[in-house]
Amino acid sequence: MIPPCFGNLSVHLIDLDLRSNNLKGTIPTTFAKGSLRSLKLNDNQLEGSLPRSLANYRKLEVLDISNNKINGVFPSWLEALPELRVLVLRSNKFHGVIDSPKTKFPFPNLRVIDLSHNEFHGLLPTNFFEHLKAMMKVNSDRGELKYMGDGYYQDSVKITIKGNFIEMEKIQTLFTTIDFSNNSFKGEIPKSIGMLTSLKGLNLSHNNLTGEMPQSLGNLTNIEWLDLSSNMLTGGIPKQLADLTSLAILNLSKNHLVGLIPQGKQFNTFTNDSYKANSDLCGFPLTKTCGDDEGTTTTTILNHPRQ
Repeated sequence: MIPPCFGNLSVHLIDLDLRSNNLKGTIPTTFAKGSLRSLKLNDNQLEGSLPRSLANYRKLEVLDISNNKINGVFPSWLEALPELRVLVLRSNKFHGVIDSPKTKFPFPNLRVIDLSHNEFHGLLPTNFFEHLKAMMKVNSDRGELKYMGDGYYQDSVKITIKGNFIEMEKIQTLFTTIDFSNNSFKGEIPKSIGMLTSLKGLNLSHNNLTGEMPQSLGNLTNIEWLDLSSNMLTGGIPKQLADLTSLAILNLSKNHLVGLIPQGKQFNTFTNDSYKANSDLCGFPLTKTCGDDEGTTTTTILNHPRQ
């Protein structure tokens, strides 16, 4: 277990890394004010709730408690931490809906949020996305790579990038991603996600999302991977997505999408796997052609029967 005294560590401690230690029990409930910038408790067997006293760490930049058994509702009180940049709650037992923010400027510096593999449900929180200001800024200083923790600590985080689960040894300050996959979110994808123009990756797969893909996704000019697979999305694929020149990975499989797949540019690089199990899609790269009337002969999608 984590000794209770860890909650009263020296104000000079900056990085506390207890990951992958087979720790059991609960997280200490009392955390004194301090200078902690990075707290990693991931890959243990911790349970119970996330103590609200963590809010005393006003300088906290990275919080990773993934792969534990921690329960409770979404810790919205973390939104008041002015420096929080990375929040990873993946693979725990969090549940419930994500409510609208309670503070005027919630999560002002948040760049990475991973809530995947939990038990969240309800609608995706429109107001939540509208306040992620750090994901709306496009870093103009692209000539110089900067990393979180420079001068203080060297941080790392495990995250799903372009469909692969990898560990980033150093986190670039311009890296931004949202992963809400493998929950039970329902309803439509909020148009407000299109405001997050610096977003590199978006994963909303394996939920119960319905409705059409919002055209505002075409505003994500820096996005490199987009995964909306295994939902119940309907309608066509917005043609605006064809103009996303950074998009390298696209997964829209296992939905109810229809019509012509946008052609040209990045869409010429995607394979059948991007669209499998959408029996009413047609056009390249599928062998199912799009006809002007019902009399046009079509063929079926390669290796993927109608579901």
